[in-house]
Amino acid sequence: MSADNQKNTEEADKSLEKTQEIKSETKKELSLEDRLKQSEDKLLRSLAEIENQRRRFEKEIKDAFEFGSFNFAKESLAILDNLHRAKEAIKNDEALKTNKDLNKFIENIVIVEKDLLSIFERNRIKKINTENKKFDPNLHQAMSEIENVSVESGIILQEIQAGYMYGERLLRPALVSVAKKKVDKQAETDEKKKDK
Repeated sequence: MSADNQKNTEEADKSLEKTQEIKSETKKELSLEDRLKQSEDKLLRSLAEIENQRRRFEKEIKDAFEFGSFNFAKESLAILDNLHRAKEAIKNDEALKTNKDLNKFIENIVIVEKDLLSIFERNRIKKINTENKKFDPNLHQAMSEIENVSVESGIILQEIQAGYMYGERLLRPALVSVAKKKVDKQAETDEKKKDK
């Protein structure tokens, strides 16, 4: 029996070795599959990162073309403001009002102003409309409040300096005077007395 036992033991050992070899090969195969999956995952992540970087660069280039002249446009508004101020100063000067050639000079200033505005519009620089509009802190800057009974509070009454947009971006806010409700002095003093 000992020979049979020895034979059975040898067969069991051989069977165990084969099983271990199969498991070992399976582990090697699994680890190769795992490695392949990891490599594939890393490759996909790298490709995604490269694609994201490409999109970022494209956006930066687009923004550079779109808004690269933003500072130039902002500084160019000073020319338009100075033309407007010159026109108003000449119209309001008593000594110059008697000059017959003054109207032709003012007409020329108006033509230059219109040309400059036309150039601005072709380059997506548009004036912010403030006439009878509600005050919007994203587009307007309040310089003063004016008491007014006939208009709702927060409505723009006067434009002090024009504001401009460059595409969808604010180039310069409009400087405005805003309406506020006129407070009745008698009602205000009555309220103060009640508080005391």
